[in-house]
Amino acid sequence: MELTATTTIRKPPPEVYAYWRDLDNLPTFMAHLEEIRTTGDRTSHWSASAPFGKNVQWDAEIVDEVAGEKIAWRSTGDADVPNSGTVRFMPAPDGVSTEVHIVMSYDIPGGAAGKAVARYFGEEPHQQLDDDLRRLKQALETGQVVRSEGAPWGKRARKEFPQRPAQPPSDSDLAKGADA
Repeated sequence: MELTATTTIRKPPPEVYAYWRDLDNLPTFMAHLEEIRTTGDRTSHWSASAPFGKNVQWDAEIVDEVAGEKIAWRSTGDADVPNSGTVRFMPAPDGVSTEVHIVMSYDIPGGAAGKAVARYFGEEPHQQLDDDLRRLKQALETGQVVRSEGAPWGKRARKEFPQRPAQPPSDSDLAKGADA
């Protein structure tokens, strides 16, 4: 599966690059990441949550890097989820902001069936990447990732079933309310 996503962050490219390059920052905005442990200058060990309470792990190495502009990586060894990708940090036309462009590819455990099951449980990869970039933008522009009162625990709330979008109460909901 290949994923692409882009966002614009109102910070200069060197600052956005430096934030991303500090691997300790990634779990603060990437919802499924549990831990990243640096194992060398260009190598690291990653742990992420997966559907059904599973955990996946892999080792990764940076294979190409241009300070302030680009980081490219790939998983190594016997990764639970083989993956690779590139993130680019480009000056935006306004001369102040950074366009962040990500291209990732990975093998979904279980193939097409695994993808369908993940989507059923609210784990659609394209949406996850878009959400991660939205949280990155929040972290860099406001200094924090904003959580709603409905999900104040952030990624810990994933242990619950996904909530449905807001909608008017049904007749049965109204009847229950009248009984209270």
